[in-house]
Amino acid sequence: MNLKQIGKRIQKHREALGMKQEELAEYVNLSPNYMSAIERGAKIPRLETFIRIANALNVPSDLLLIDVLKAGNVIKSSELSEKISKLPSDEQQRIFHVIEVMIKDAEK
Repeated sequence: MNLKQIGKRIQKHREALGMKQEELAEYVNLSPNYMSAIERGAKIPRLETFIRIANALNVPSDLLLIDVLKAGNVIKSSELSEKISKLPSDEQQRIFHVIEVMIKDAEK
């Protein structure tokens, strides 16, 4: 399990909310040191704690676990699709072309 990636994702969502690490720790009833260890990937929280963190950040748990879930690629694909759909048409076509070339290469 890639704990560092999970921790980085927690940190990214916390920072996006403008929340300090200490604030998140207090909100989910953890010590700041333990929260820091989770974000560094040094510790893995219990399920109950992980759920409190996800709820505090207002993000689905699968988004935090995207690298360790088998469905992670489906989630990534959906996220990328959403981002691409917001781009201008010519940029979308450029990205699709690159992806198609990469798929052809991977099929060899």
